[in-house]
This record gives sequence, C-alpha cells and structure tokens, in this order.
Amino acid sequence: MRKLLLNVPDAYEDELFKRYKEIERNFRERRWEPAELNGGKLCEASYAILKGYVDGAYPSIPKKPDRMLPDCQKLENAPVSFGRSVRLQIPRMIVALYEIRNGRNVGHIGGDVDPSHMDAVCVLHMAKWIVGEFIRIFHGVPTDEATRIVESLTDRHIDVVWRTGDKKRILKPDLTMLNKALLMLYSEVEPMGEATLVDYIEHSNASVFRRDVLRPAHKAKLLEYDVKSKTVEISPLGVKRVEEQILV
Repeated sequence: MRKLLLNVPDAYEDELFKRYKEIERNFRERRWEPAELNGGKLCEASYAILKGYVDGAYPSIPKKPDRMLPDCQKLENAPVSFGRSVRLQIPRMIVALYEIRNGRNVGHIGGDVDPSHMDAVCVLHMAKWIVGEFIRIFHGVPTDEATRIVESLTDRHIDVVWRTGDKKRILKPDLTMLNKALLMLYSEVEPMGEATLVDYIEHSNASVFRRDVLRPAHKAKLLEYDVKSKTVEISPLGVKRVEEQILV
C-alpha cells in the first residue's frame, strides 16, 4: 500500500490502518462487540499521531494518552496554524468515539433494545471519518478523494464485484451460484433482500435458488436466511470461505 500519511512514521500509520481494518472486518462479520473494543485502539493510535504532529517529534513507538479527554483537550492549545481539524475536530471525534468504547459496556443493562449494532454502526462511521481526515490532511487531497481512499482500504479483493447503475454484477461467471451469492453478500455490510440477491447474481428462478442455494447454505451456516423477512446475510464462516477459497 502506498504511503498515505506523509511525514508520519510508518509505525504510527500502520497502527492506525490496522485498527481501522479490524473495525471494518468485525463490522462486516457482525461481531458488534469487538468492533466497539477496537474503536478504542483506533482512538489511541489517532491521538498519538496528532500529539506527535503538534509536538514536531514522534516517539519510536506510538504511546497512548494517560487520560483521553484532558489530553485531547490540550491539543486545542496548539498554534492555530495547525488548523481546526487537528486542534479541535479530530480530537473531539476521538473523545466521542472513545466514550462509546468505554462508556457503553457489552452488557447494556436496562432498556428494551440491545444497542450493540447501533453502537457498532456509529463506531464504523466515526472511524471512517477520522481516517479520512488524516488522509485529507497529511496527503493533501480533497475530502471526496480521501473518502474514496478510505473505502479502498476495506474493499479488498472486491474488484470482481462491479456496480453498474443501481445493480451489482459478479465478474467471475465461472463461479457456482453459491459462491456468487457469498461473494455478493461479502461485498455488502448489511443484509440483502432475497429478491435483490437473486437479481444481482442473475439466477433465473427464485424458488429454485431458494431450494438449491439458500436453504442448504443456511443449514451449513455459511449465511443466515430469514424466511419471514426474506433477507440474507453472510456469516463468519461464509466470510472465511470467500477470503480463503473464492478470492485467491
């Protein structure tokens, strides 16, 4: 991968992107609790980059702050030449993300709805914004390009899934229908409607697809097929199959 954070030591850049990819991967695998936990690690890596940048010197290895909130608030005292994003916006986003990691435990005692998925969605998009800002600032690119670069970090091996208009297509026609379905589901972070999946992978008969692909794959735990809602989502076992057998 090309250098994305100019003048930032490799160890710091590697740590930031490693933690971001963990968040994205855990989210894609529906592992909501680890996604929350890894948000804290990304906050620590982000703070270390900002602190070294403002100080004009980076320790040999990234060092997490002693106390996240007051240490991030101290960055507000940096010279205005560093810009609002470095002094205010990124630090405040870090604090908010860190609070989700530390202030909302896994048990979620009380309440009628488990907010784990909602929290994970928040963690993912806040992490994307933070990483995008670092790329925009340190690589000197516009916001839309920084966003595209962030997306490219996580769309690994998905060059075989092509979006055309309002549809997606698999560019490996020799795959079985099962593997096409798994690959299509892998390219999404949310469950897909059964009809949409059938359309995207161009199966000719929805009932046959349901009988020969969805139900056996559901039984094998490669995906979760919800009969009532007619939605399909890939499982961790399905993700493993895509990454180790299909995209090789």
